[in-house]
Amino acid sequence: MRTINISLQEIFNEIPSEKREETRLSFAISNRLDALMKEKGLNKKQFADALGKRPNEITRWLSGEHNFTLATIAMLSTFFEKPIISVE
Repeated sequence: MRTINISLQEIFNEIPSEKREETRLSFAISNRLDALMKEKGLNKKQFADALGKRPNEITRWLSGEHNFTLATIAMLSTFFEKPIISVE
């Protein structure tokens, strides 16, 4: 049996830079949502109820793998009365 000696860094380097940036931004948004929920004292169910969403959708948002639309980001910014992202 042959073994493959590929380091984690080699695997990481093969991921296109735009995909790495997309992942970084997705996790940054989910971390921001989590922080804002904690700031307001909301758990997933309370947050979902306040937005008219199902808790499993909130779970997807917080997973860091959800592809947010601008409409959703705007809705969330309005709900929290704080920016979710900033564009410079």
